[in-house]
Amino acid sequence: MDRQQLIQQIQAKKSFLCVGLDTDIAKIPKHLRALPDAVFQFNKAIIDATKEHCVCYKINTAFYEAMGLKGWEAMEKTLHYIPDTHFSIADAKRGDIGNTSAQYAKTFFEVFPFDAVTVAPYMGEDSIKPFLEYENKWTIVLGLTSNKGANDFQHLVVNNYSADDFLVPHILQGKKENQLYKKVLETVARWGTPDNLMFVVGATQASELTNIRDIVPKHFLLVPGVGTQGGSLDDVCKYGMNKDIGLLINASRAIIYAAEDEGFGEAAAAVAAQYQIEMAAYIA
Repeated sequence: MDRQQLIQQIQAKKSFLCVGLDTDIAKIPKHLRALPDAVFQFNKAIIDATKEHCVCYKINTAFYEAMGLKGWEAMEKTLHYIPDTHFSIADAKRGDIGNTSAQYAKTFFEVFPFDAVTVAPYMGEDSIKPFLEYENKWTIVLGLTSNKGANDFQHLVVNNYSADDFLVPHILQGKKENQLYKKVLETVARWGTPDNLMFVVGATQASELTNIRDIVPKHFLLVPGVGTQGGSLDDVCKYGMNKDIGLLINASRAIIYAAEDEGFGEAAAAVAAQYQIEMAAYIA
């Protein structure tokens, strides 16, 4: 799915909701757990219940990989069940040396034909480039996350210069100090375009969204953390939205585990519909 198609879906549905399929077999309704295809049957019901209210589904691959072969099969069946009208994300957080990343890209863009995959930028440009080489596919780079450990590295203050600047010492004069996550955004944004590159920004980091939009004004942001994690939809929209909306707000547990009984589908639909109603107010 290309950028214009994604924007059209957002405008048509008056929604920028992404439903996260972080499916833990230990948490799905008990009446499903004995089924041979329990995870897929649960996901199928969630997709049927929520597809009118969202534009995107995000599959957190860890929950499927932990199940071995059965998990991979459930992930594949789930992916193929997602309607073509909906953007699909493999939340895999991959990233390695170039030839290894090329295999990861093949996995999540060819073997499993997702529209997008999340990647970690720590290993630099050669670890991300293989993902960006695919046409009409998206690379979603971790920018500023919502977990407590984000403070360990992402907010560290670093001097705003590159290694090359040391070759010309006078360039260092006037350079300002910067936080590491800002340097990541500035650097990675040069490797791709707003047509194939997104960034993950946690909803609990909404106070930083103004700074982030100064750096990447046109890129889409994948925003987890609204709902169960305490992020504010209003703050994210107020500070993070651009002229194309530019946001995919992910909600996982609040939707898929809205009920524990046989009415879980209806409960998921109700929560997703409420998100959609709230989002529609921000779409002209």
